Amino acid sequence: MCDDTTRTVSSADEPQQVRQFAAEAGVPAIIDVHTHFMPRQVMDKVWAYFDSAGPLVGREWPITYRADEAQRVQTLRDFGVAAFTSMVYPHKPGMAAWLNAWATEFAAATPECLHTATFYPEESARDYVPASIAAGARVFKSHIQVGDYQPNDPLLDVVWGTIEDAQVPVVIHCGSGPAPGRYTGPEPIHTLLQRFPRLPLIVAHMGMPEYAEFFALAEEYENVRLDTTMAFTDFANEGAPIPEEAAPALSRLGHKILFGSDFPNIPYRYLHALEAVQRVAPDDDWLAAVIYRNAQALFEITEPAA
Repeated sequence: MCDDTTRTVSSADEPQQVRQFAAEAGVPAIIDVHTHFMPRQVMDKVWAYFDSAGPLVGREWPITYRADEAQRVQTLRDFGVAAFTSMVYPHKPGMAAWLNAWATEFAAATPECLHTATFYPEESARDYVPASIAAGARVFKSHIQVGDYQPNDPLLDVVWGTIEDAQVPVVIHCGSGPAPGRYTGPEPIHTLLQRFPRLPLIVAHMGMPEYAEFFALAEEYENVRLDTTMAFTDFANEGAPIPEEAAPALSRLGHKILFGSDFPNIPYRYLHALEAVQRVAPDDDWLAAVIYRNAQALFEITEPAA
């Protein structure tokens, strides 16, 4: 196991400590496949949700990196994050195309951002999904719980087929954590993969809390990966720790796991998310792959200059 020492961190020291973490792991930077940048009015509503009830009844969820967009981008740059995403997602029809237009502009203005897009089960998705790919989208976001849609909705058949053909990865929040939805869980995704077996899915949050079931899907299907978002952290471990019997799969799946943070909407420091991954790492090579090399290869990211 890697060193599981937890560093004491302050906001002023954190950029240097995150960069030091990457250097000690033997990689030139961090790649974060699960960060949220959204139109201002959407982000404000997301923060208001966390400030009120939030997804966990009776448990506070403070936003650690609440700041304006420019400052949030600069924070990731200060951390030495070489690439990140703008995970946008709709909760109703007619919203996805507008979010995609915004995300296209954001990516054009933010070189480190992997051009992100999204979709919803609606007739127009058959047009705007291929348009997004043609415009350079490198990753999609699907949020089954917030969107409250069935992954196997017939309106998405063309979408999944287009994405499978183009091999653009989809970060998909399909596990039942931190709160279940009507269509979350491994069964709908297993059905989806039986229909589209080459679909390049990145299961968000390691599939929390159905870890074992989603690990099994990642082992069965070549193009299924997982991201570490919130997994292994003290916050997540209070309610949804990885079962002991599922943990051995982490070693076998080391080449399929990508670092994700959920920045800025996390109730702890960014460094803690990295240290949480470190403390489950079987060895240093595994850690380097998860926090950088796997995503670098998947998204064909150029190695930063020394």
